[in-house]
Amino acid sequence: MLGNVDWMTMKLSQNEKEVLLRLARQGLESAAHRRPLPDLDLSQLPQALQQPGASFVTLTKHEKLRGCIGTLSPDVALAQDVLQHGQDAAFDYRFSPVRPEELDDIHIEVSVLTQPQPLRYDTPEDLLDRLHPGRHGVVLRSGRQRATFLPQVWEKVPDKEEFLGMLCRKALLPADAWKQQAIEIDVYHVIQFEE
Repeated sequence: MLGNVDWMTMKLSQNEKEVLLRLARQGLESAAHRRPLPDLDLSQLPQALQQPGASFVTLTKHEKLRGCIGTLSPDVALAQDVLQHGQDAAFDYRFSPVRPEELDDIHIEVSVLTQPQPLRYDTPEDLLDRLHPGRHGVVLRSGRQRATFLPQVWEKVPDKEEFLGMLCRKALLPADAWKQQAIEIDVYHVIQFEE
């Protein structure tokens, strides 16, 4: 299962990446035109894309975020997951829905995730030591509150404390919650590719 393999061995061929980008684009176009998703015949796709996988689809317009939706859990075939998230990203609640006239200006990035693994730590300082900017995607949980940042977020927020503070706020927690209370942290890796 893609979601459970070691991140160092998880690979996708150039053809498989291109297929996933096309599927994400189909999902986006279906959303913009308010059409249902196209039927997907998994048997016609490469074997790796038929396996359960977890992905995020990120949309940018003129290099600014326009939508980003995904899952941490490999519950459906990777191809189906990417197609669905291509559609869902067009309706990201943080933005107005994507309109057909925007499609030519929207750039798609796909991130295929490994299964998140708990990051054990004892103190806030220990947590900072164990995080690897640019490499770790991070899931932060406190009770029912949860949020994640893909590894790509480190490019814009390289400071570990600021990164964790922003992630806390995304989870609707105080920015310093990662220092003050029992926070569970999982980390994951991604294969990231774009149009």
